[in-house]
Amino acid sequence: MRHLSTTTTTAVVALISAVLATAKQAWPPLMEKSSLWSAYDSFLSKAKYIDLTHTIRPDMPIWRGFGNISFSPAVNKDTGQAFAYATDGFVANAYKLTTDQMGAQLDAPAHFNAHYAASDEIPSTFALRKLCVIDVSAQARKNASYAVAVEDVLGWEAEHGRVPRGSVVFVRSDWSRTWPHVDTDVFPQVSLEVVQFLHLQRGILFHGHEPLDTDMTPHFDAEAWILGHGYAQAEGVMNLHLLPPKGCLLSTGFPKFKGGAGNYVRYVAVCPEDWPHGVAPGQAPEAPLQYFEKAIAWDAQKGYRSRN
Repeated sequence: MRHLSTTTTTAVVALISAVLATAKQAWPPLMEKSSLWSAYDSFLSKAKYIDLTHTIRPDMPIWRGFGNISFSPAVNKDTGQAFAYATDGFVANAYKLTTDQMGAQLDAPAHFNAHYAASDEIPSTFALRKLCVIDVSAQARKNASYAVAVEDVLGWEAEHGRVPRGSVVFVRSDWSRTWPHVDTDVFPQVSLEVVQFLHLQRGILFHGHEPLDTDMTPHFDAEAWILGHGYAQAEGVMNLHLLPPKGCLLSTGFPKFKGGAGNYVRYVAVCPEDWPHGVAPGQAPEAPLQYFEKAIAWDAQKGYRSRN
């Protein structure tokens, strides 16, 4: 191998130093410790994480207009036999999903309006936002079809401050606490006036609720307005009774089905370190994940893999 001359070596070192200096000036997060990493170390690594998502299973509640869903073992197309640990070293599942509107979901505007974003066109900026929780569970206990009013939002603001622009607002009704034994025909509602107020007066990103529909009006007035005007909404969320009214963040993650009208979503609330609910990183097995003494196996009666 030929060796570079001293002059050439000096020139190369000088060039590399210049490039690194320019990169450091232009992209300091790449050259120094990122402020986001510092924020994670200081706050998010100690935060409490609370799952707000129902597990998708074939016997879960679903809107009566959609067909039933089903699970089955995935089958090797060459042999016609289900994949098995003993013969293939792995297993896989196959899912018959009759709709993209079930469980914890994010309605894309294309659900009602073909000219607005489908699921795969929702921007990645939805991933992390401030979360406000408006509690109307007391009203819902007295009236199963209670419709959230603007006065409920103003009451929340009187105690907790103005709803932040770009935030997510979830409405707690406790409807989901009896899941899966819930009434999908009669449920707490979010009124048209409220969603218009939150979007037009407060500039929120989207709102969410526990039931599988927004309202019980004949023409889905609130839902039709939301989606028809290009806004998204969350449905079928849970565990809102474990959250404070303010102070948490909402993590939203979902697959990108091309042209989807809705999406199955994993909603996770990220709450302050001193919050009594949730789990912090490192408090549960993560890498490796939990080992179970009882193996998971296909349960033909239940229609999914189970350890029970």
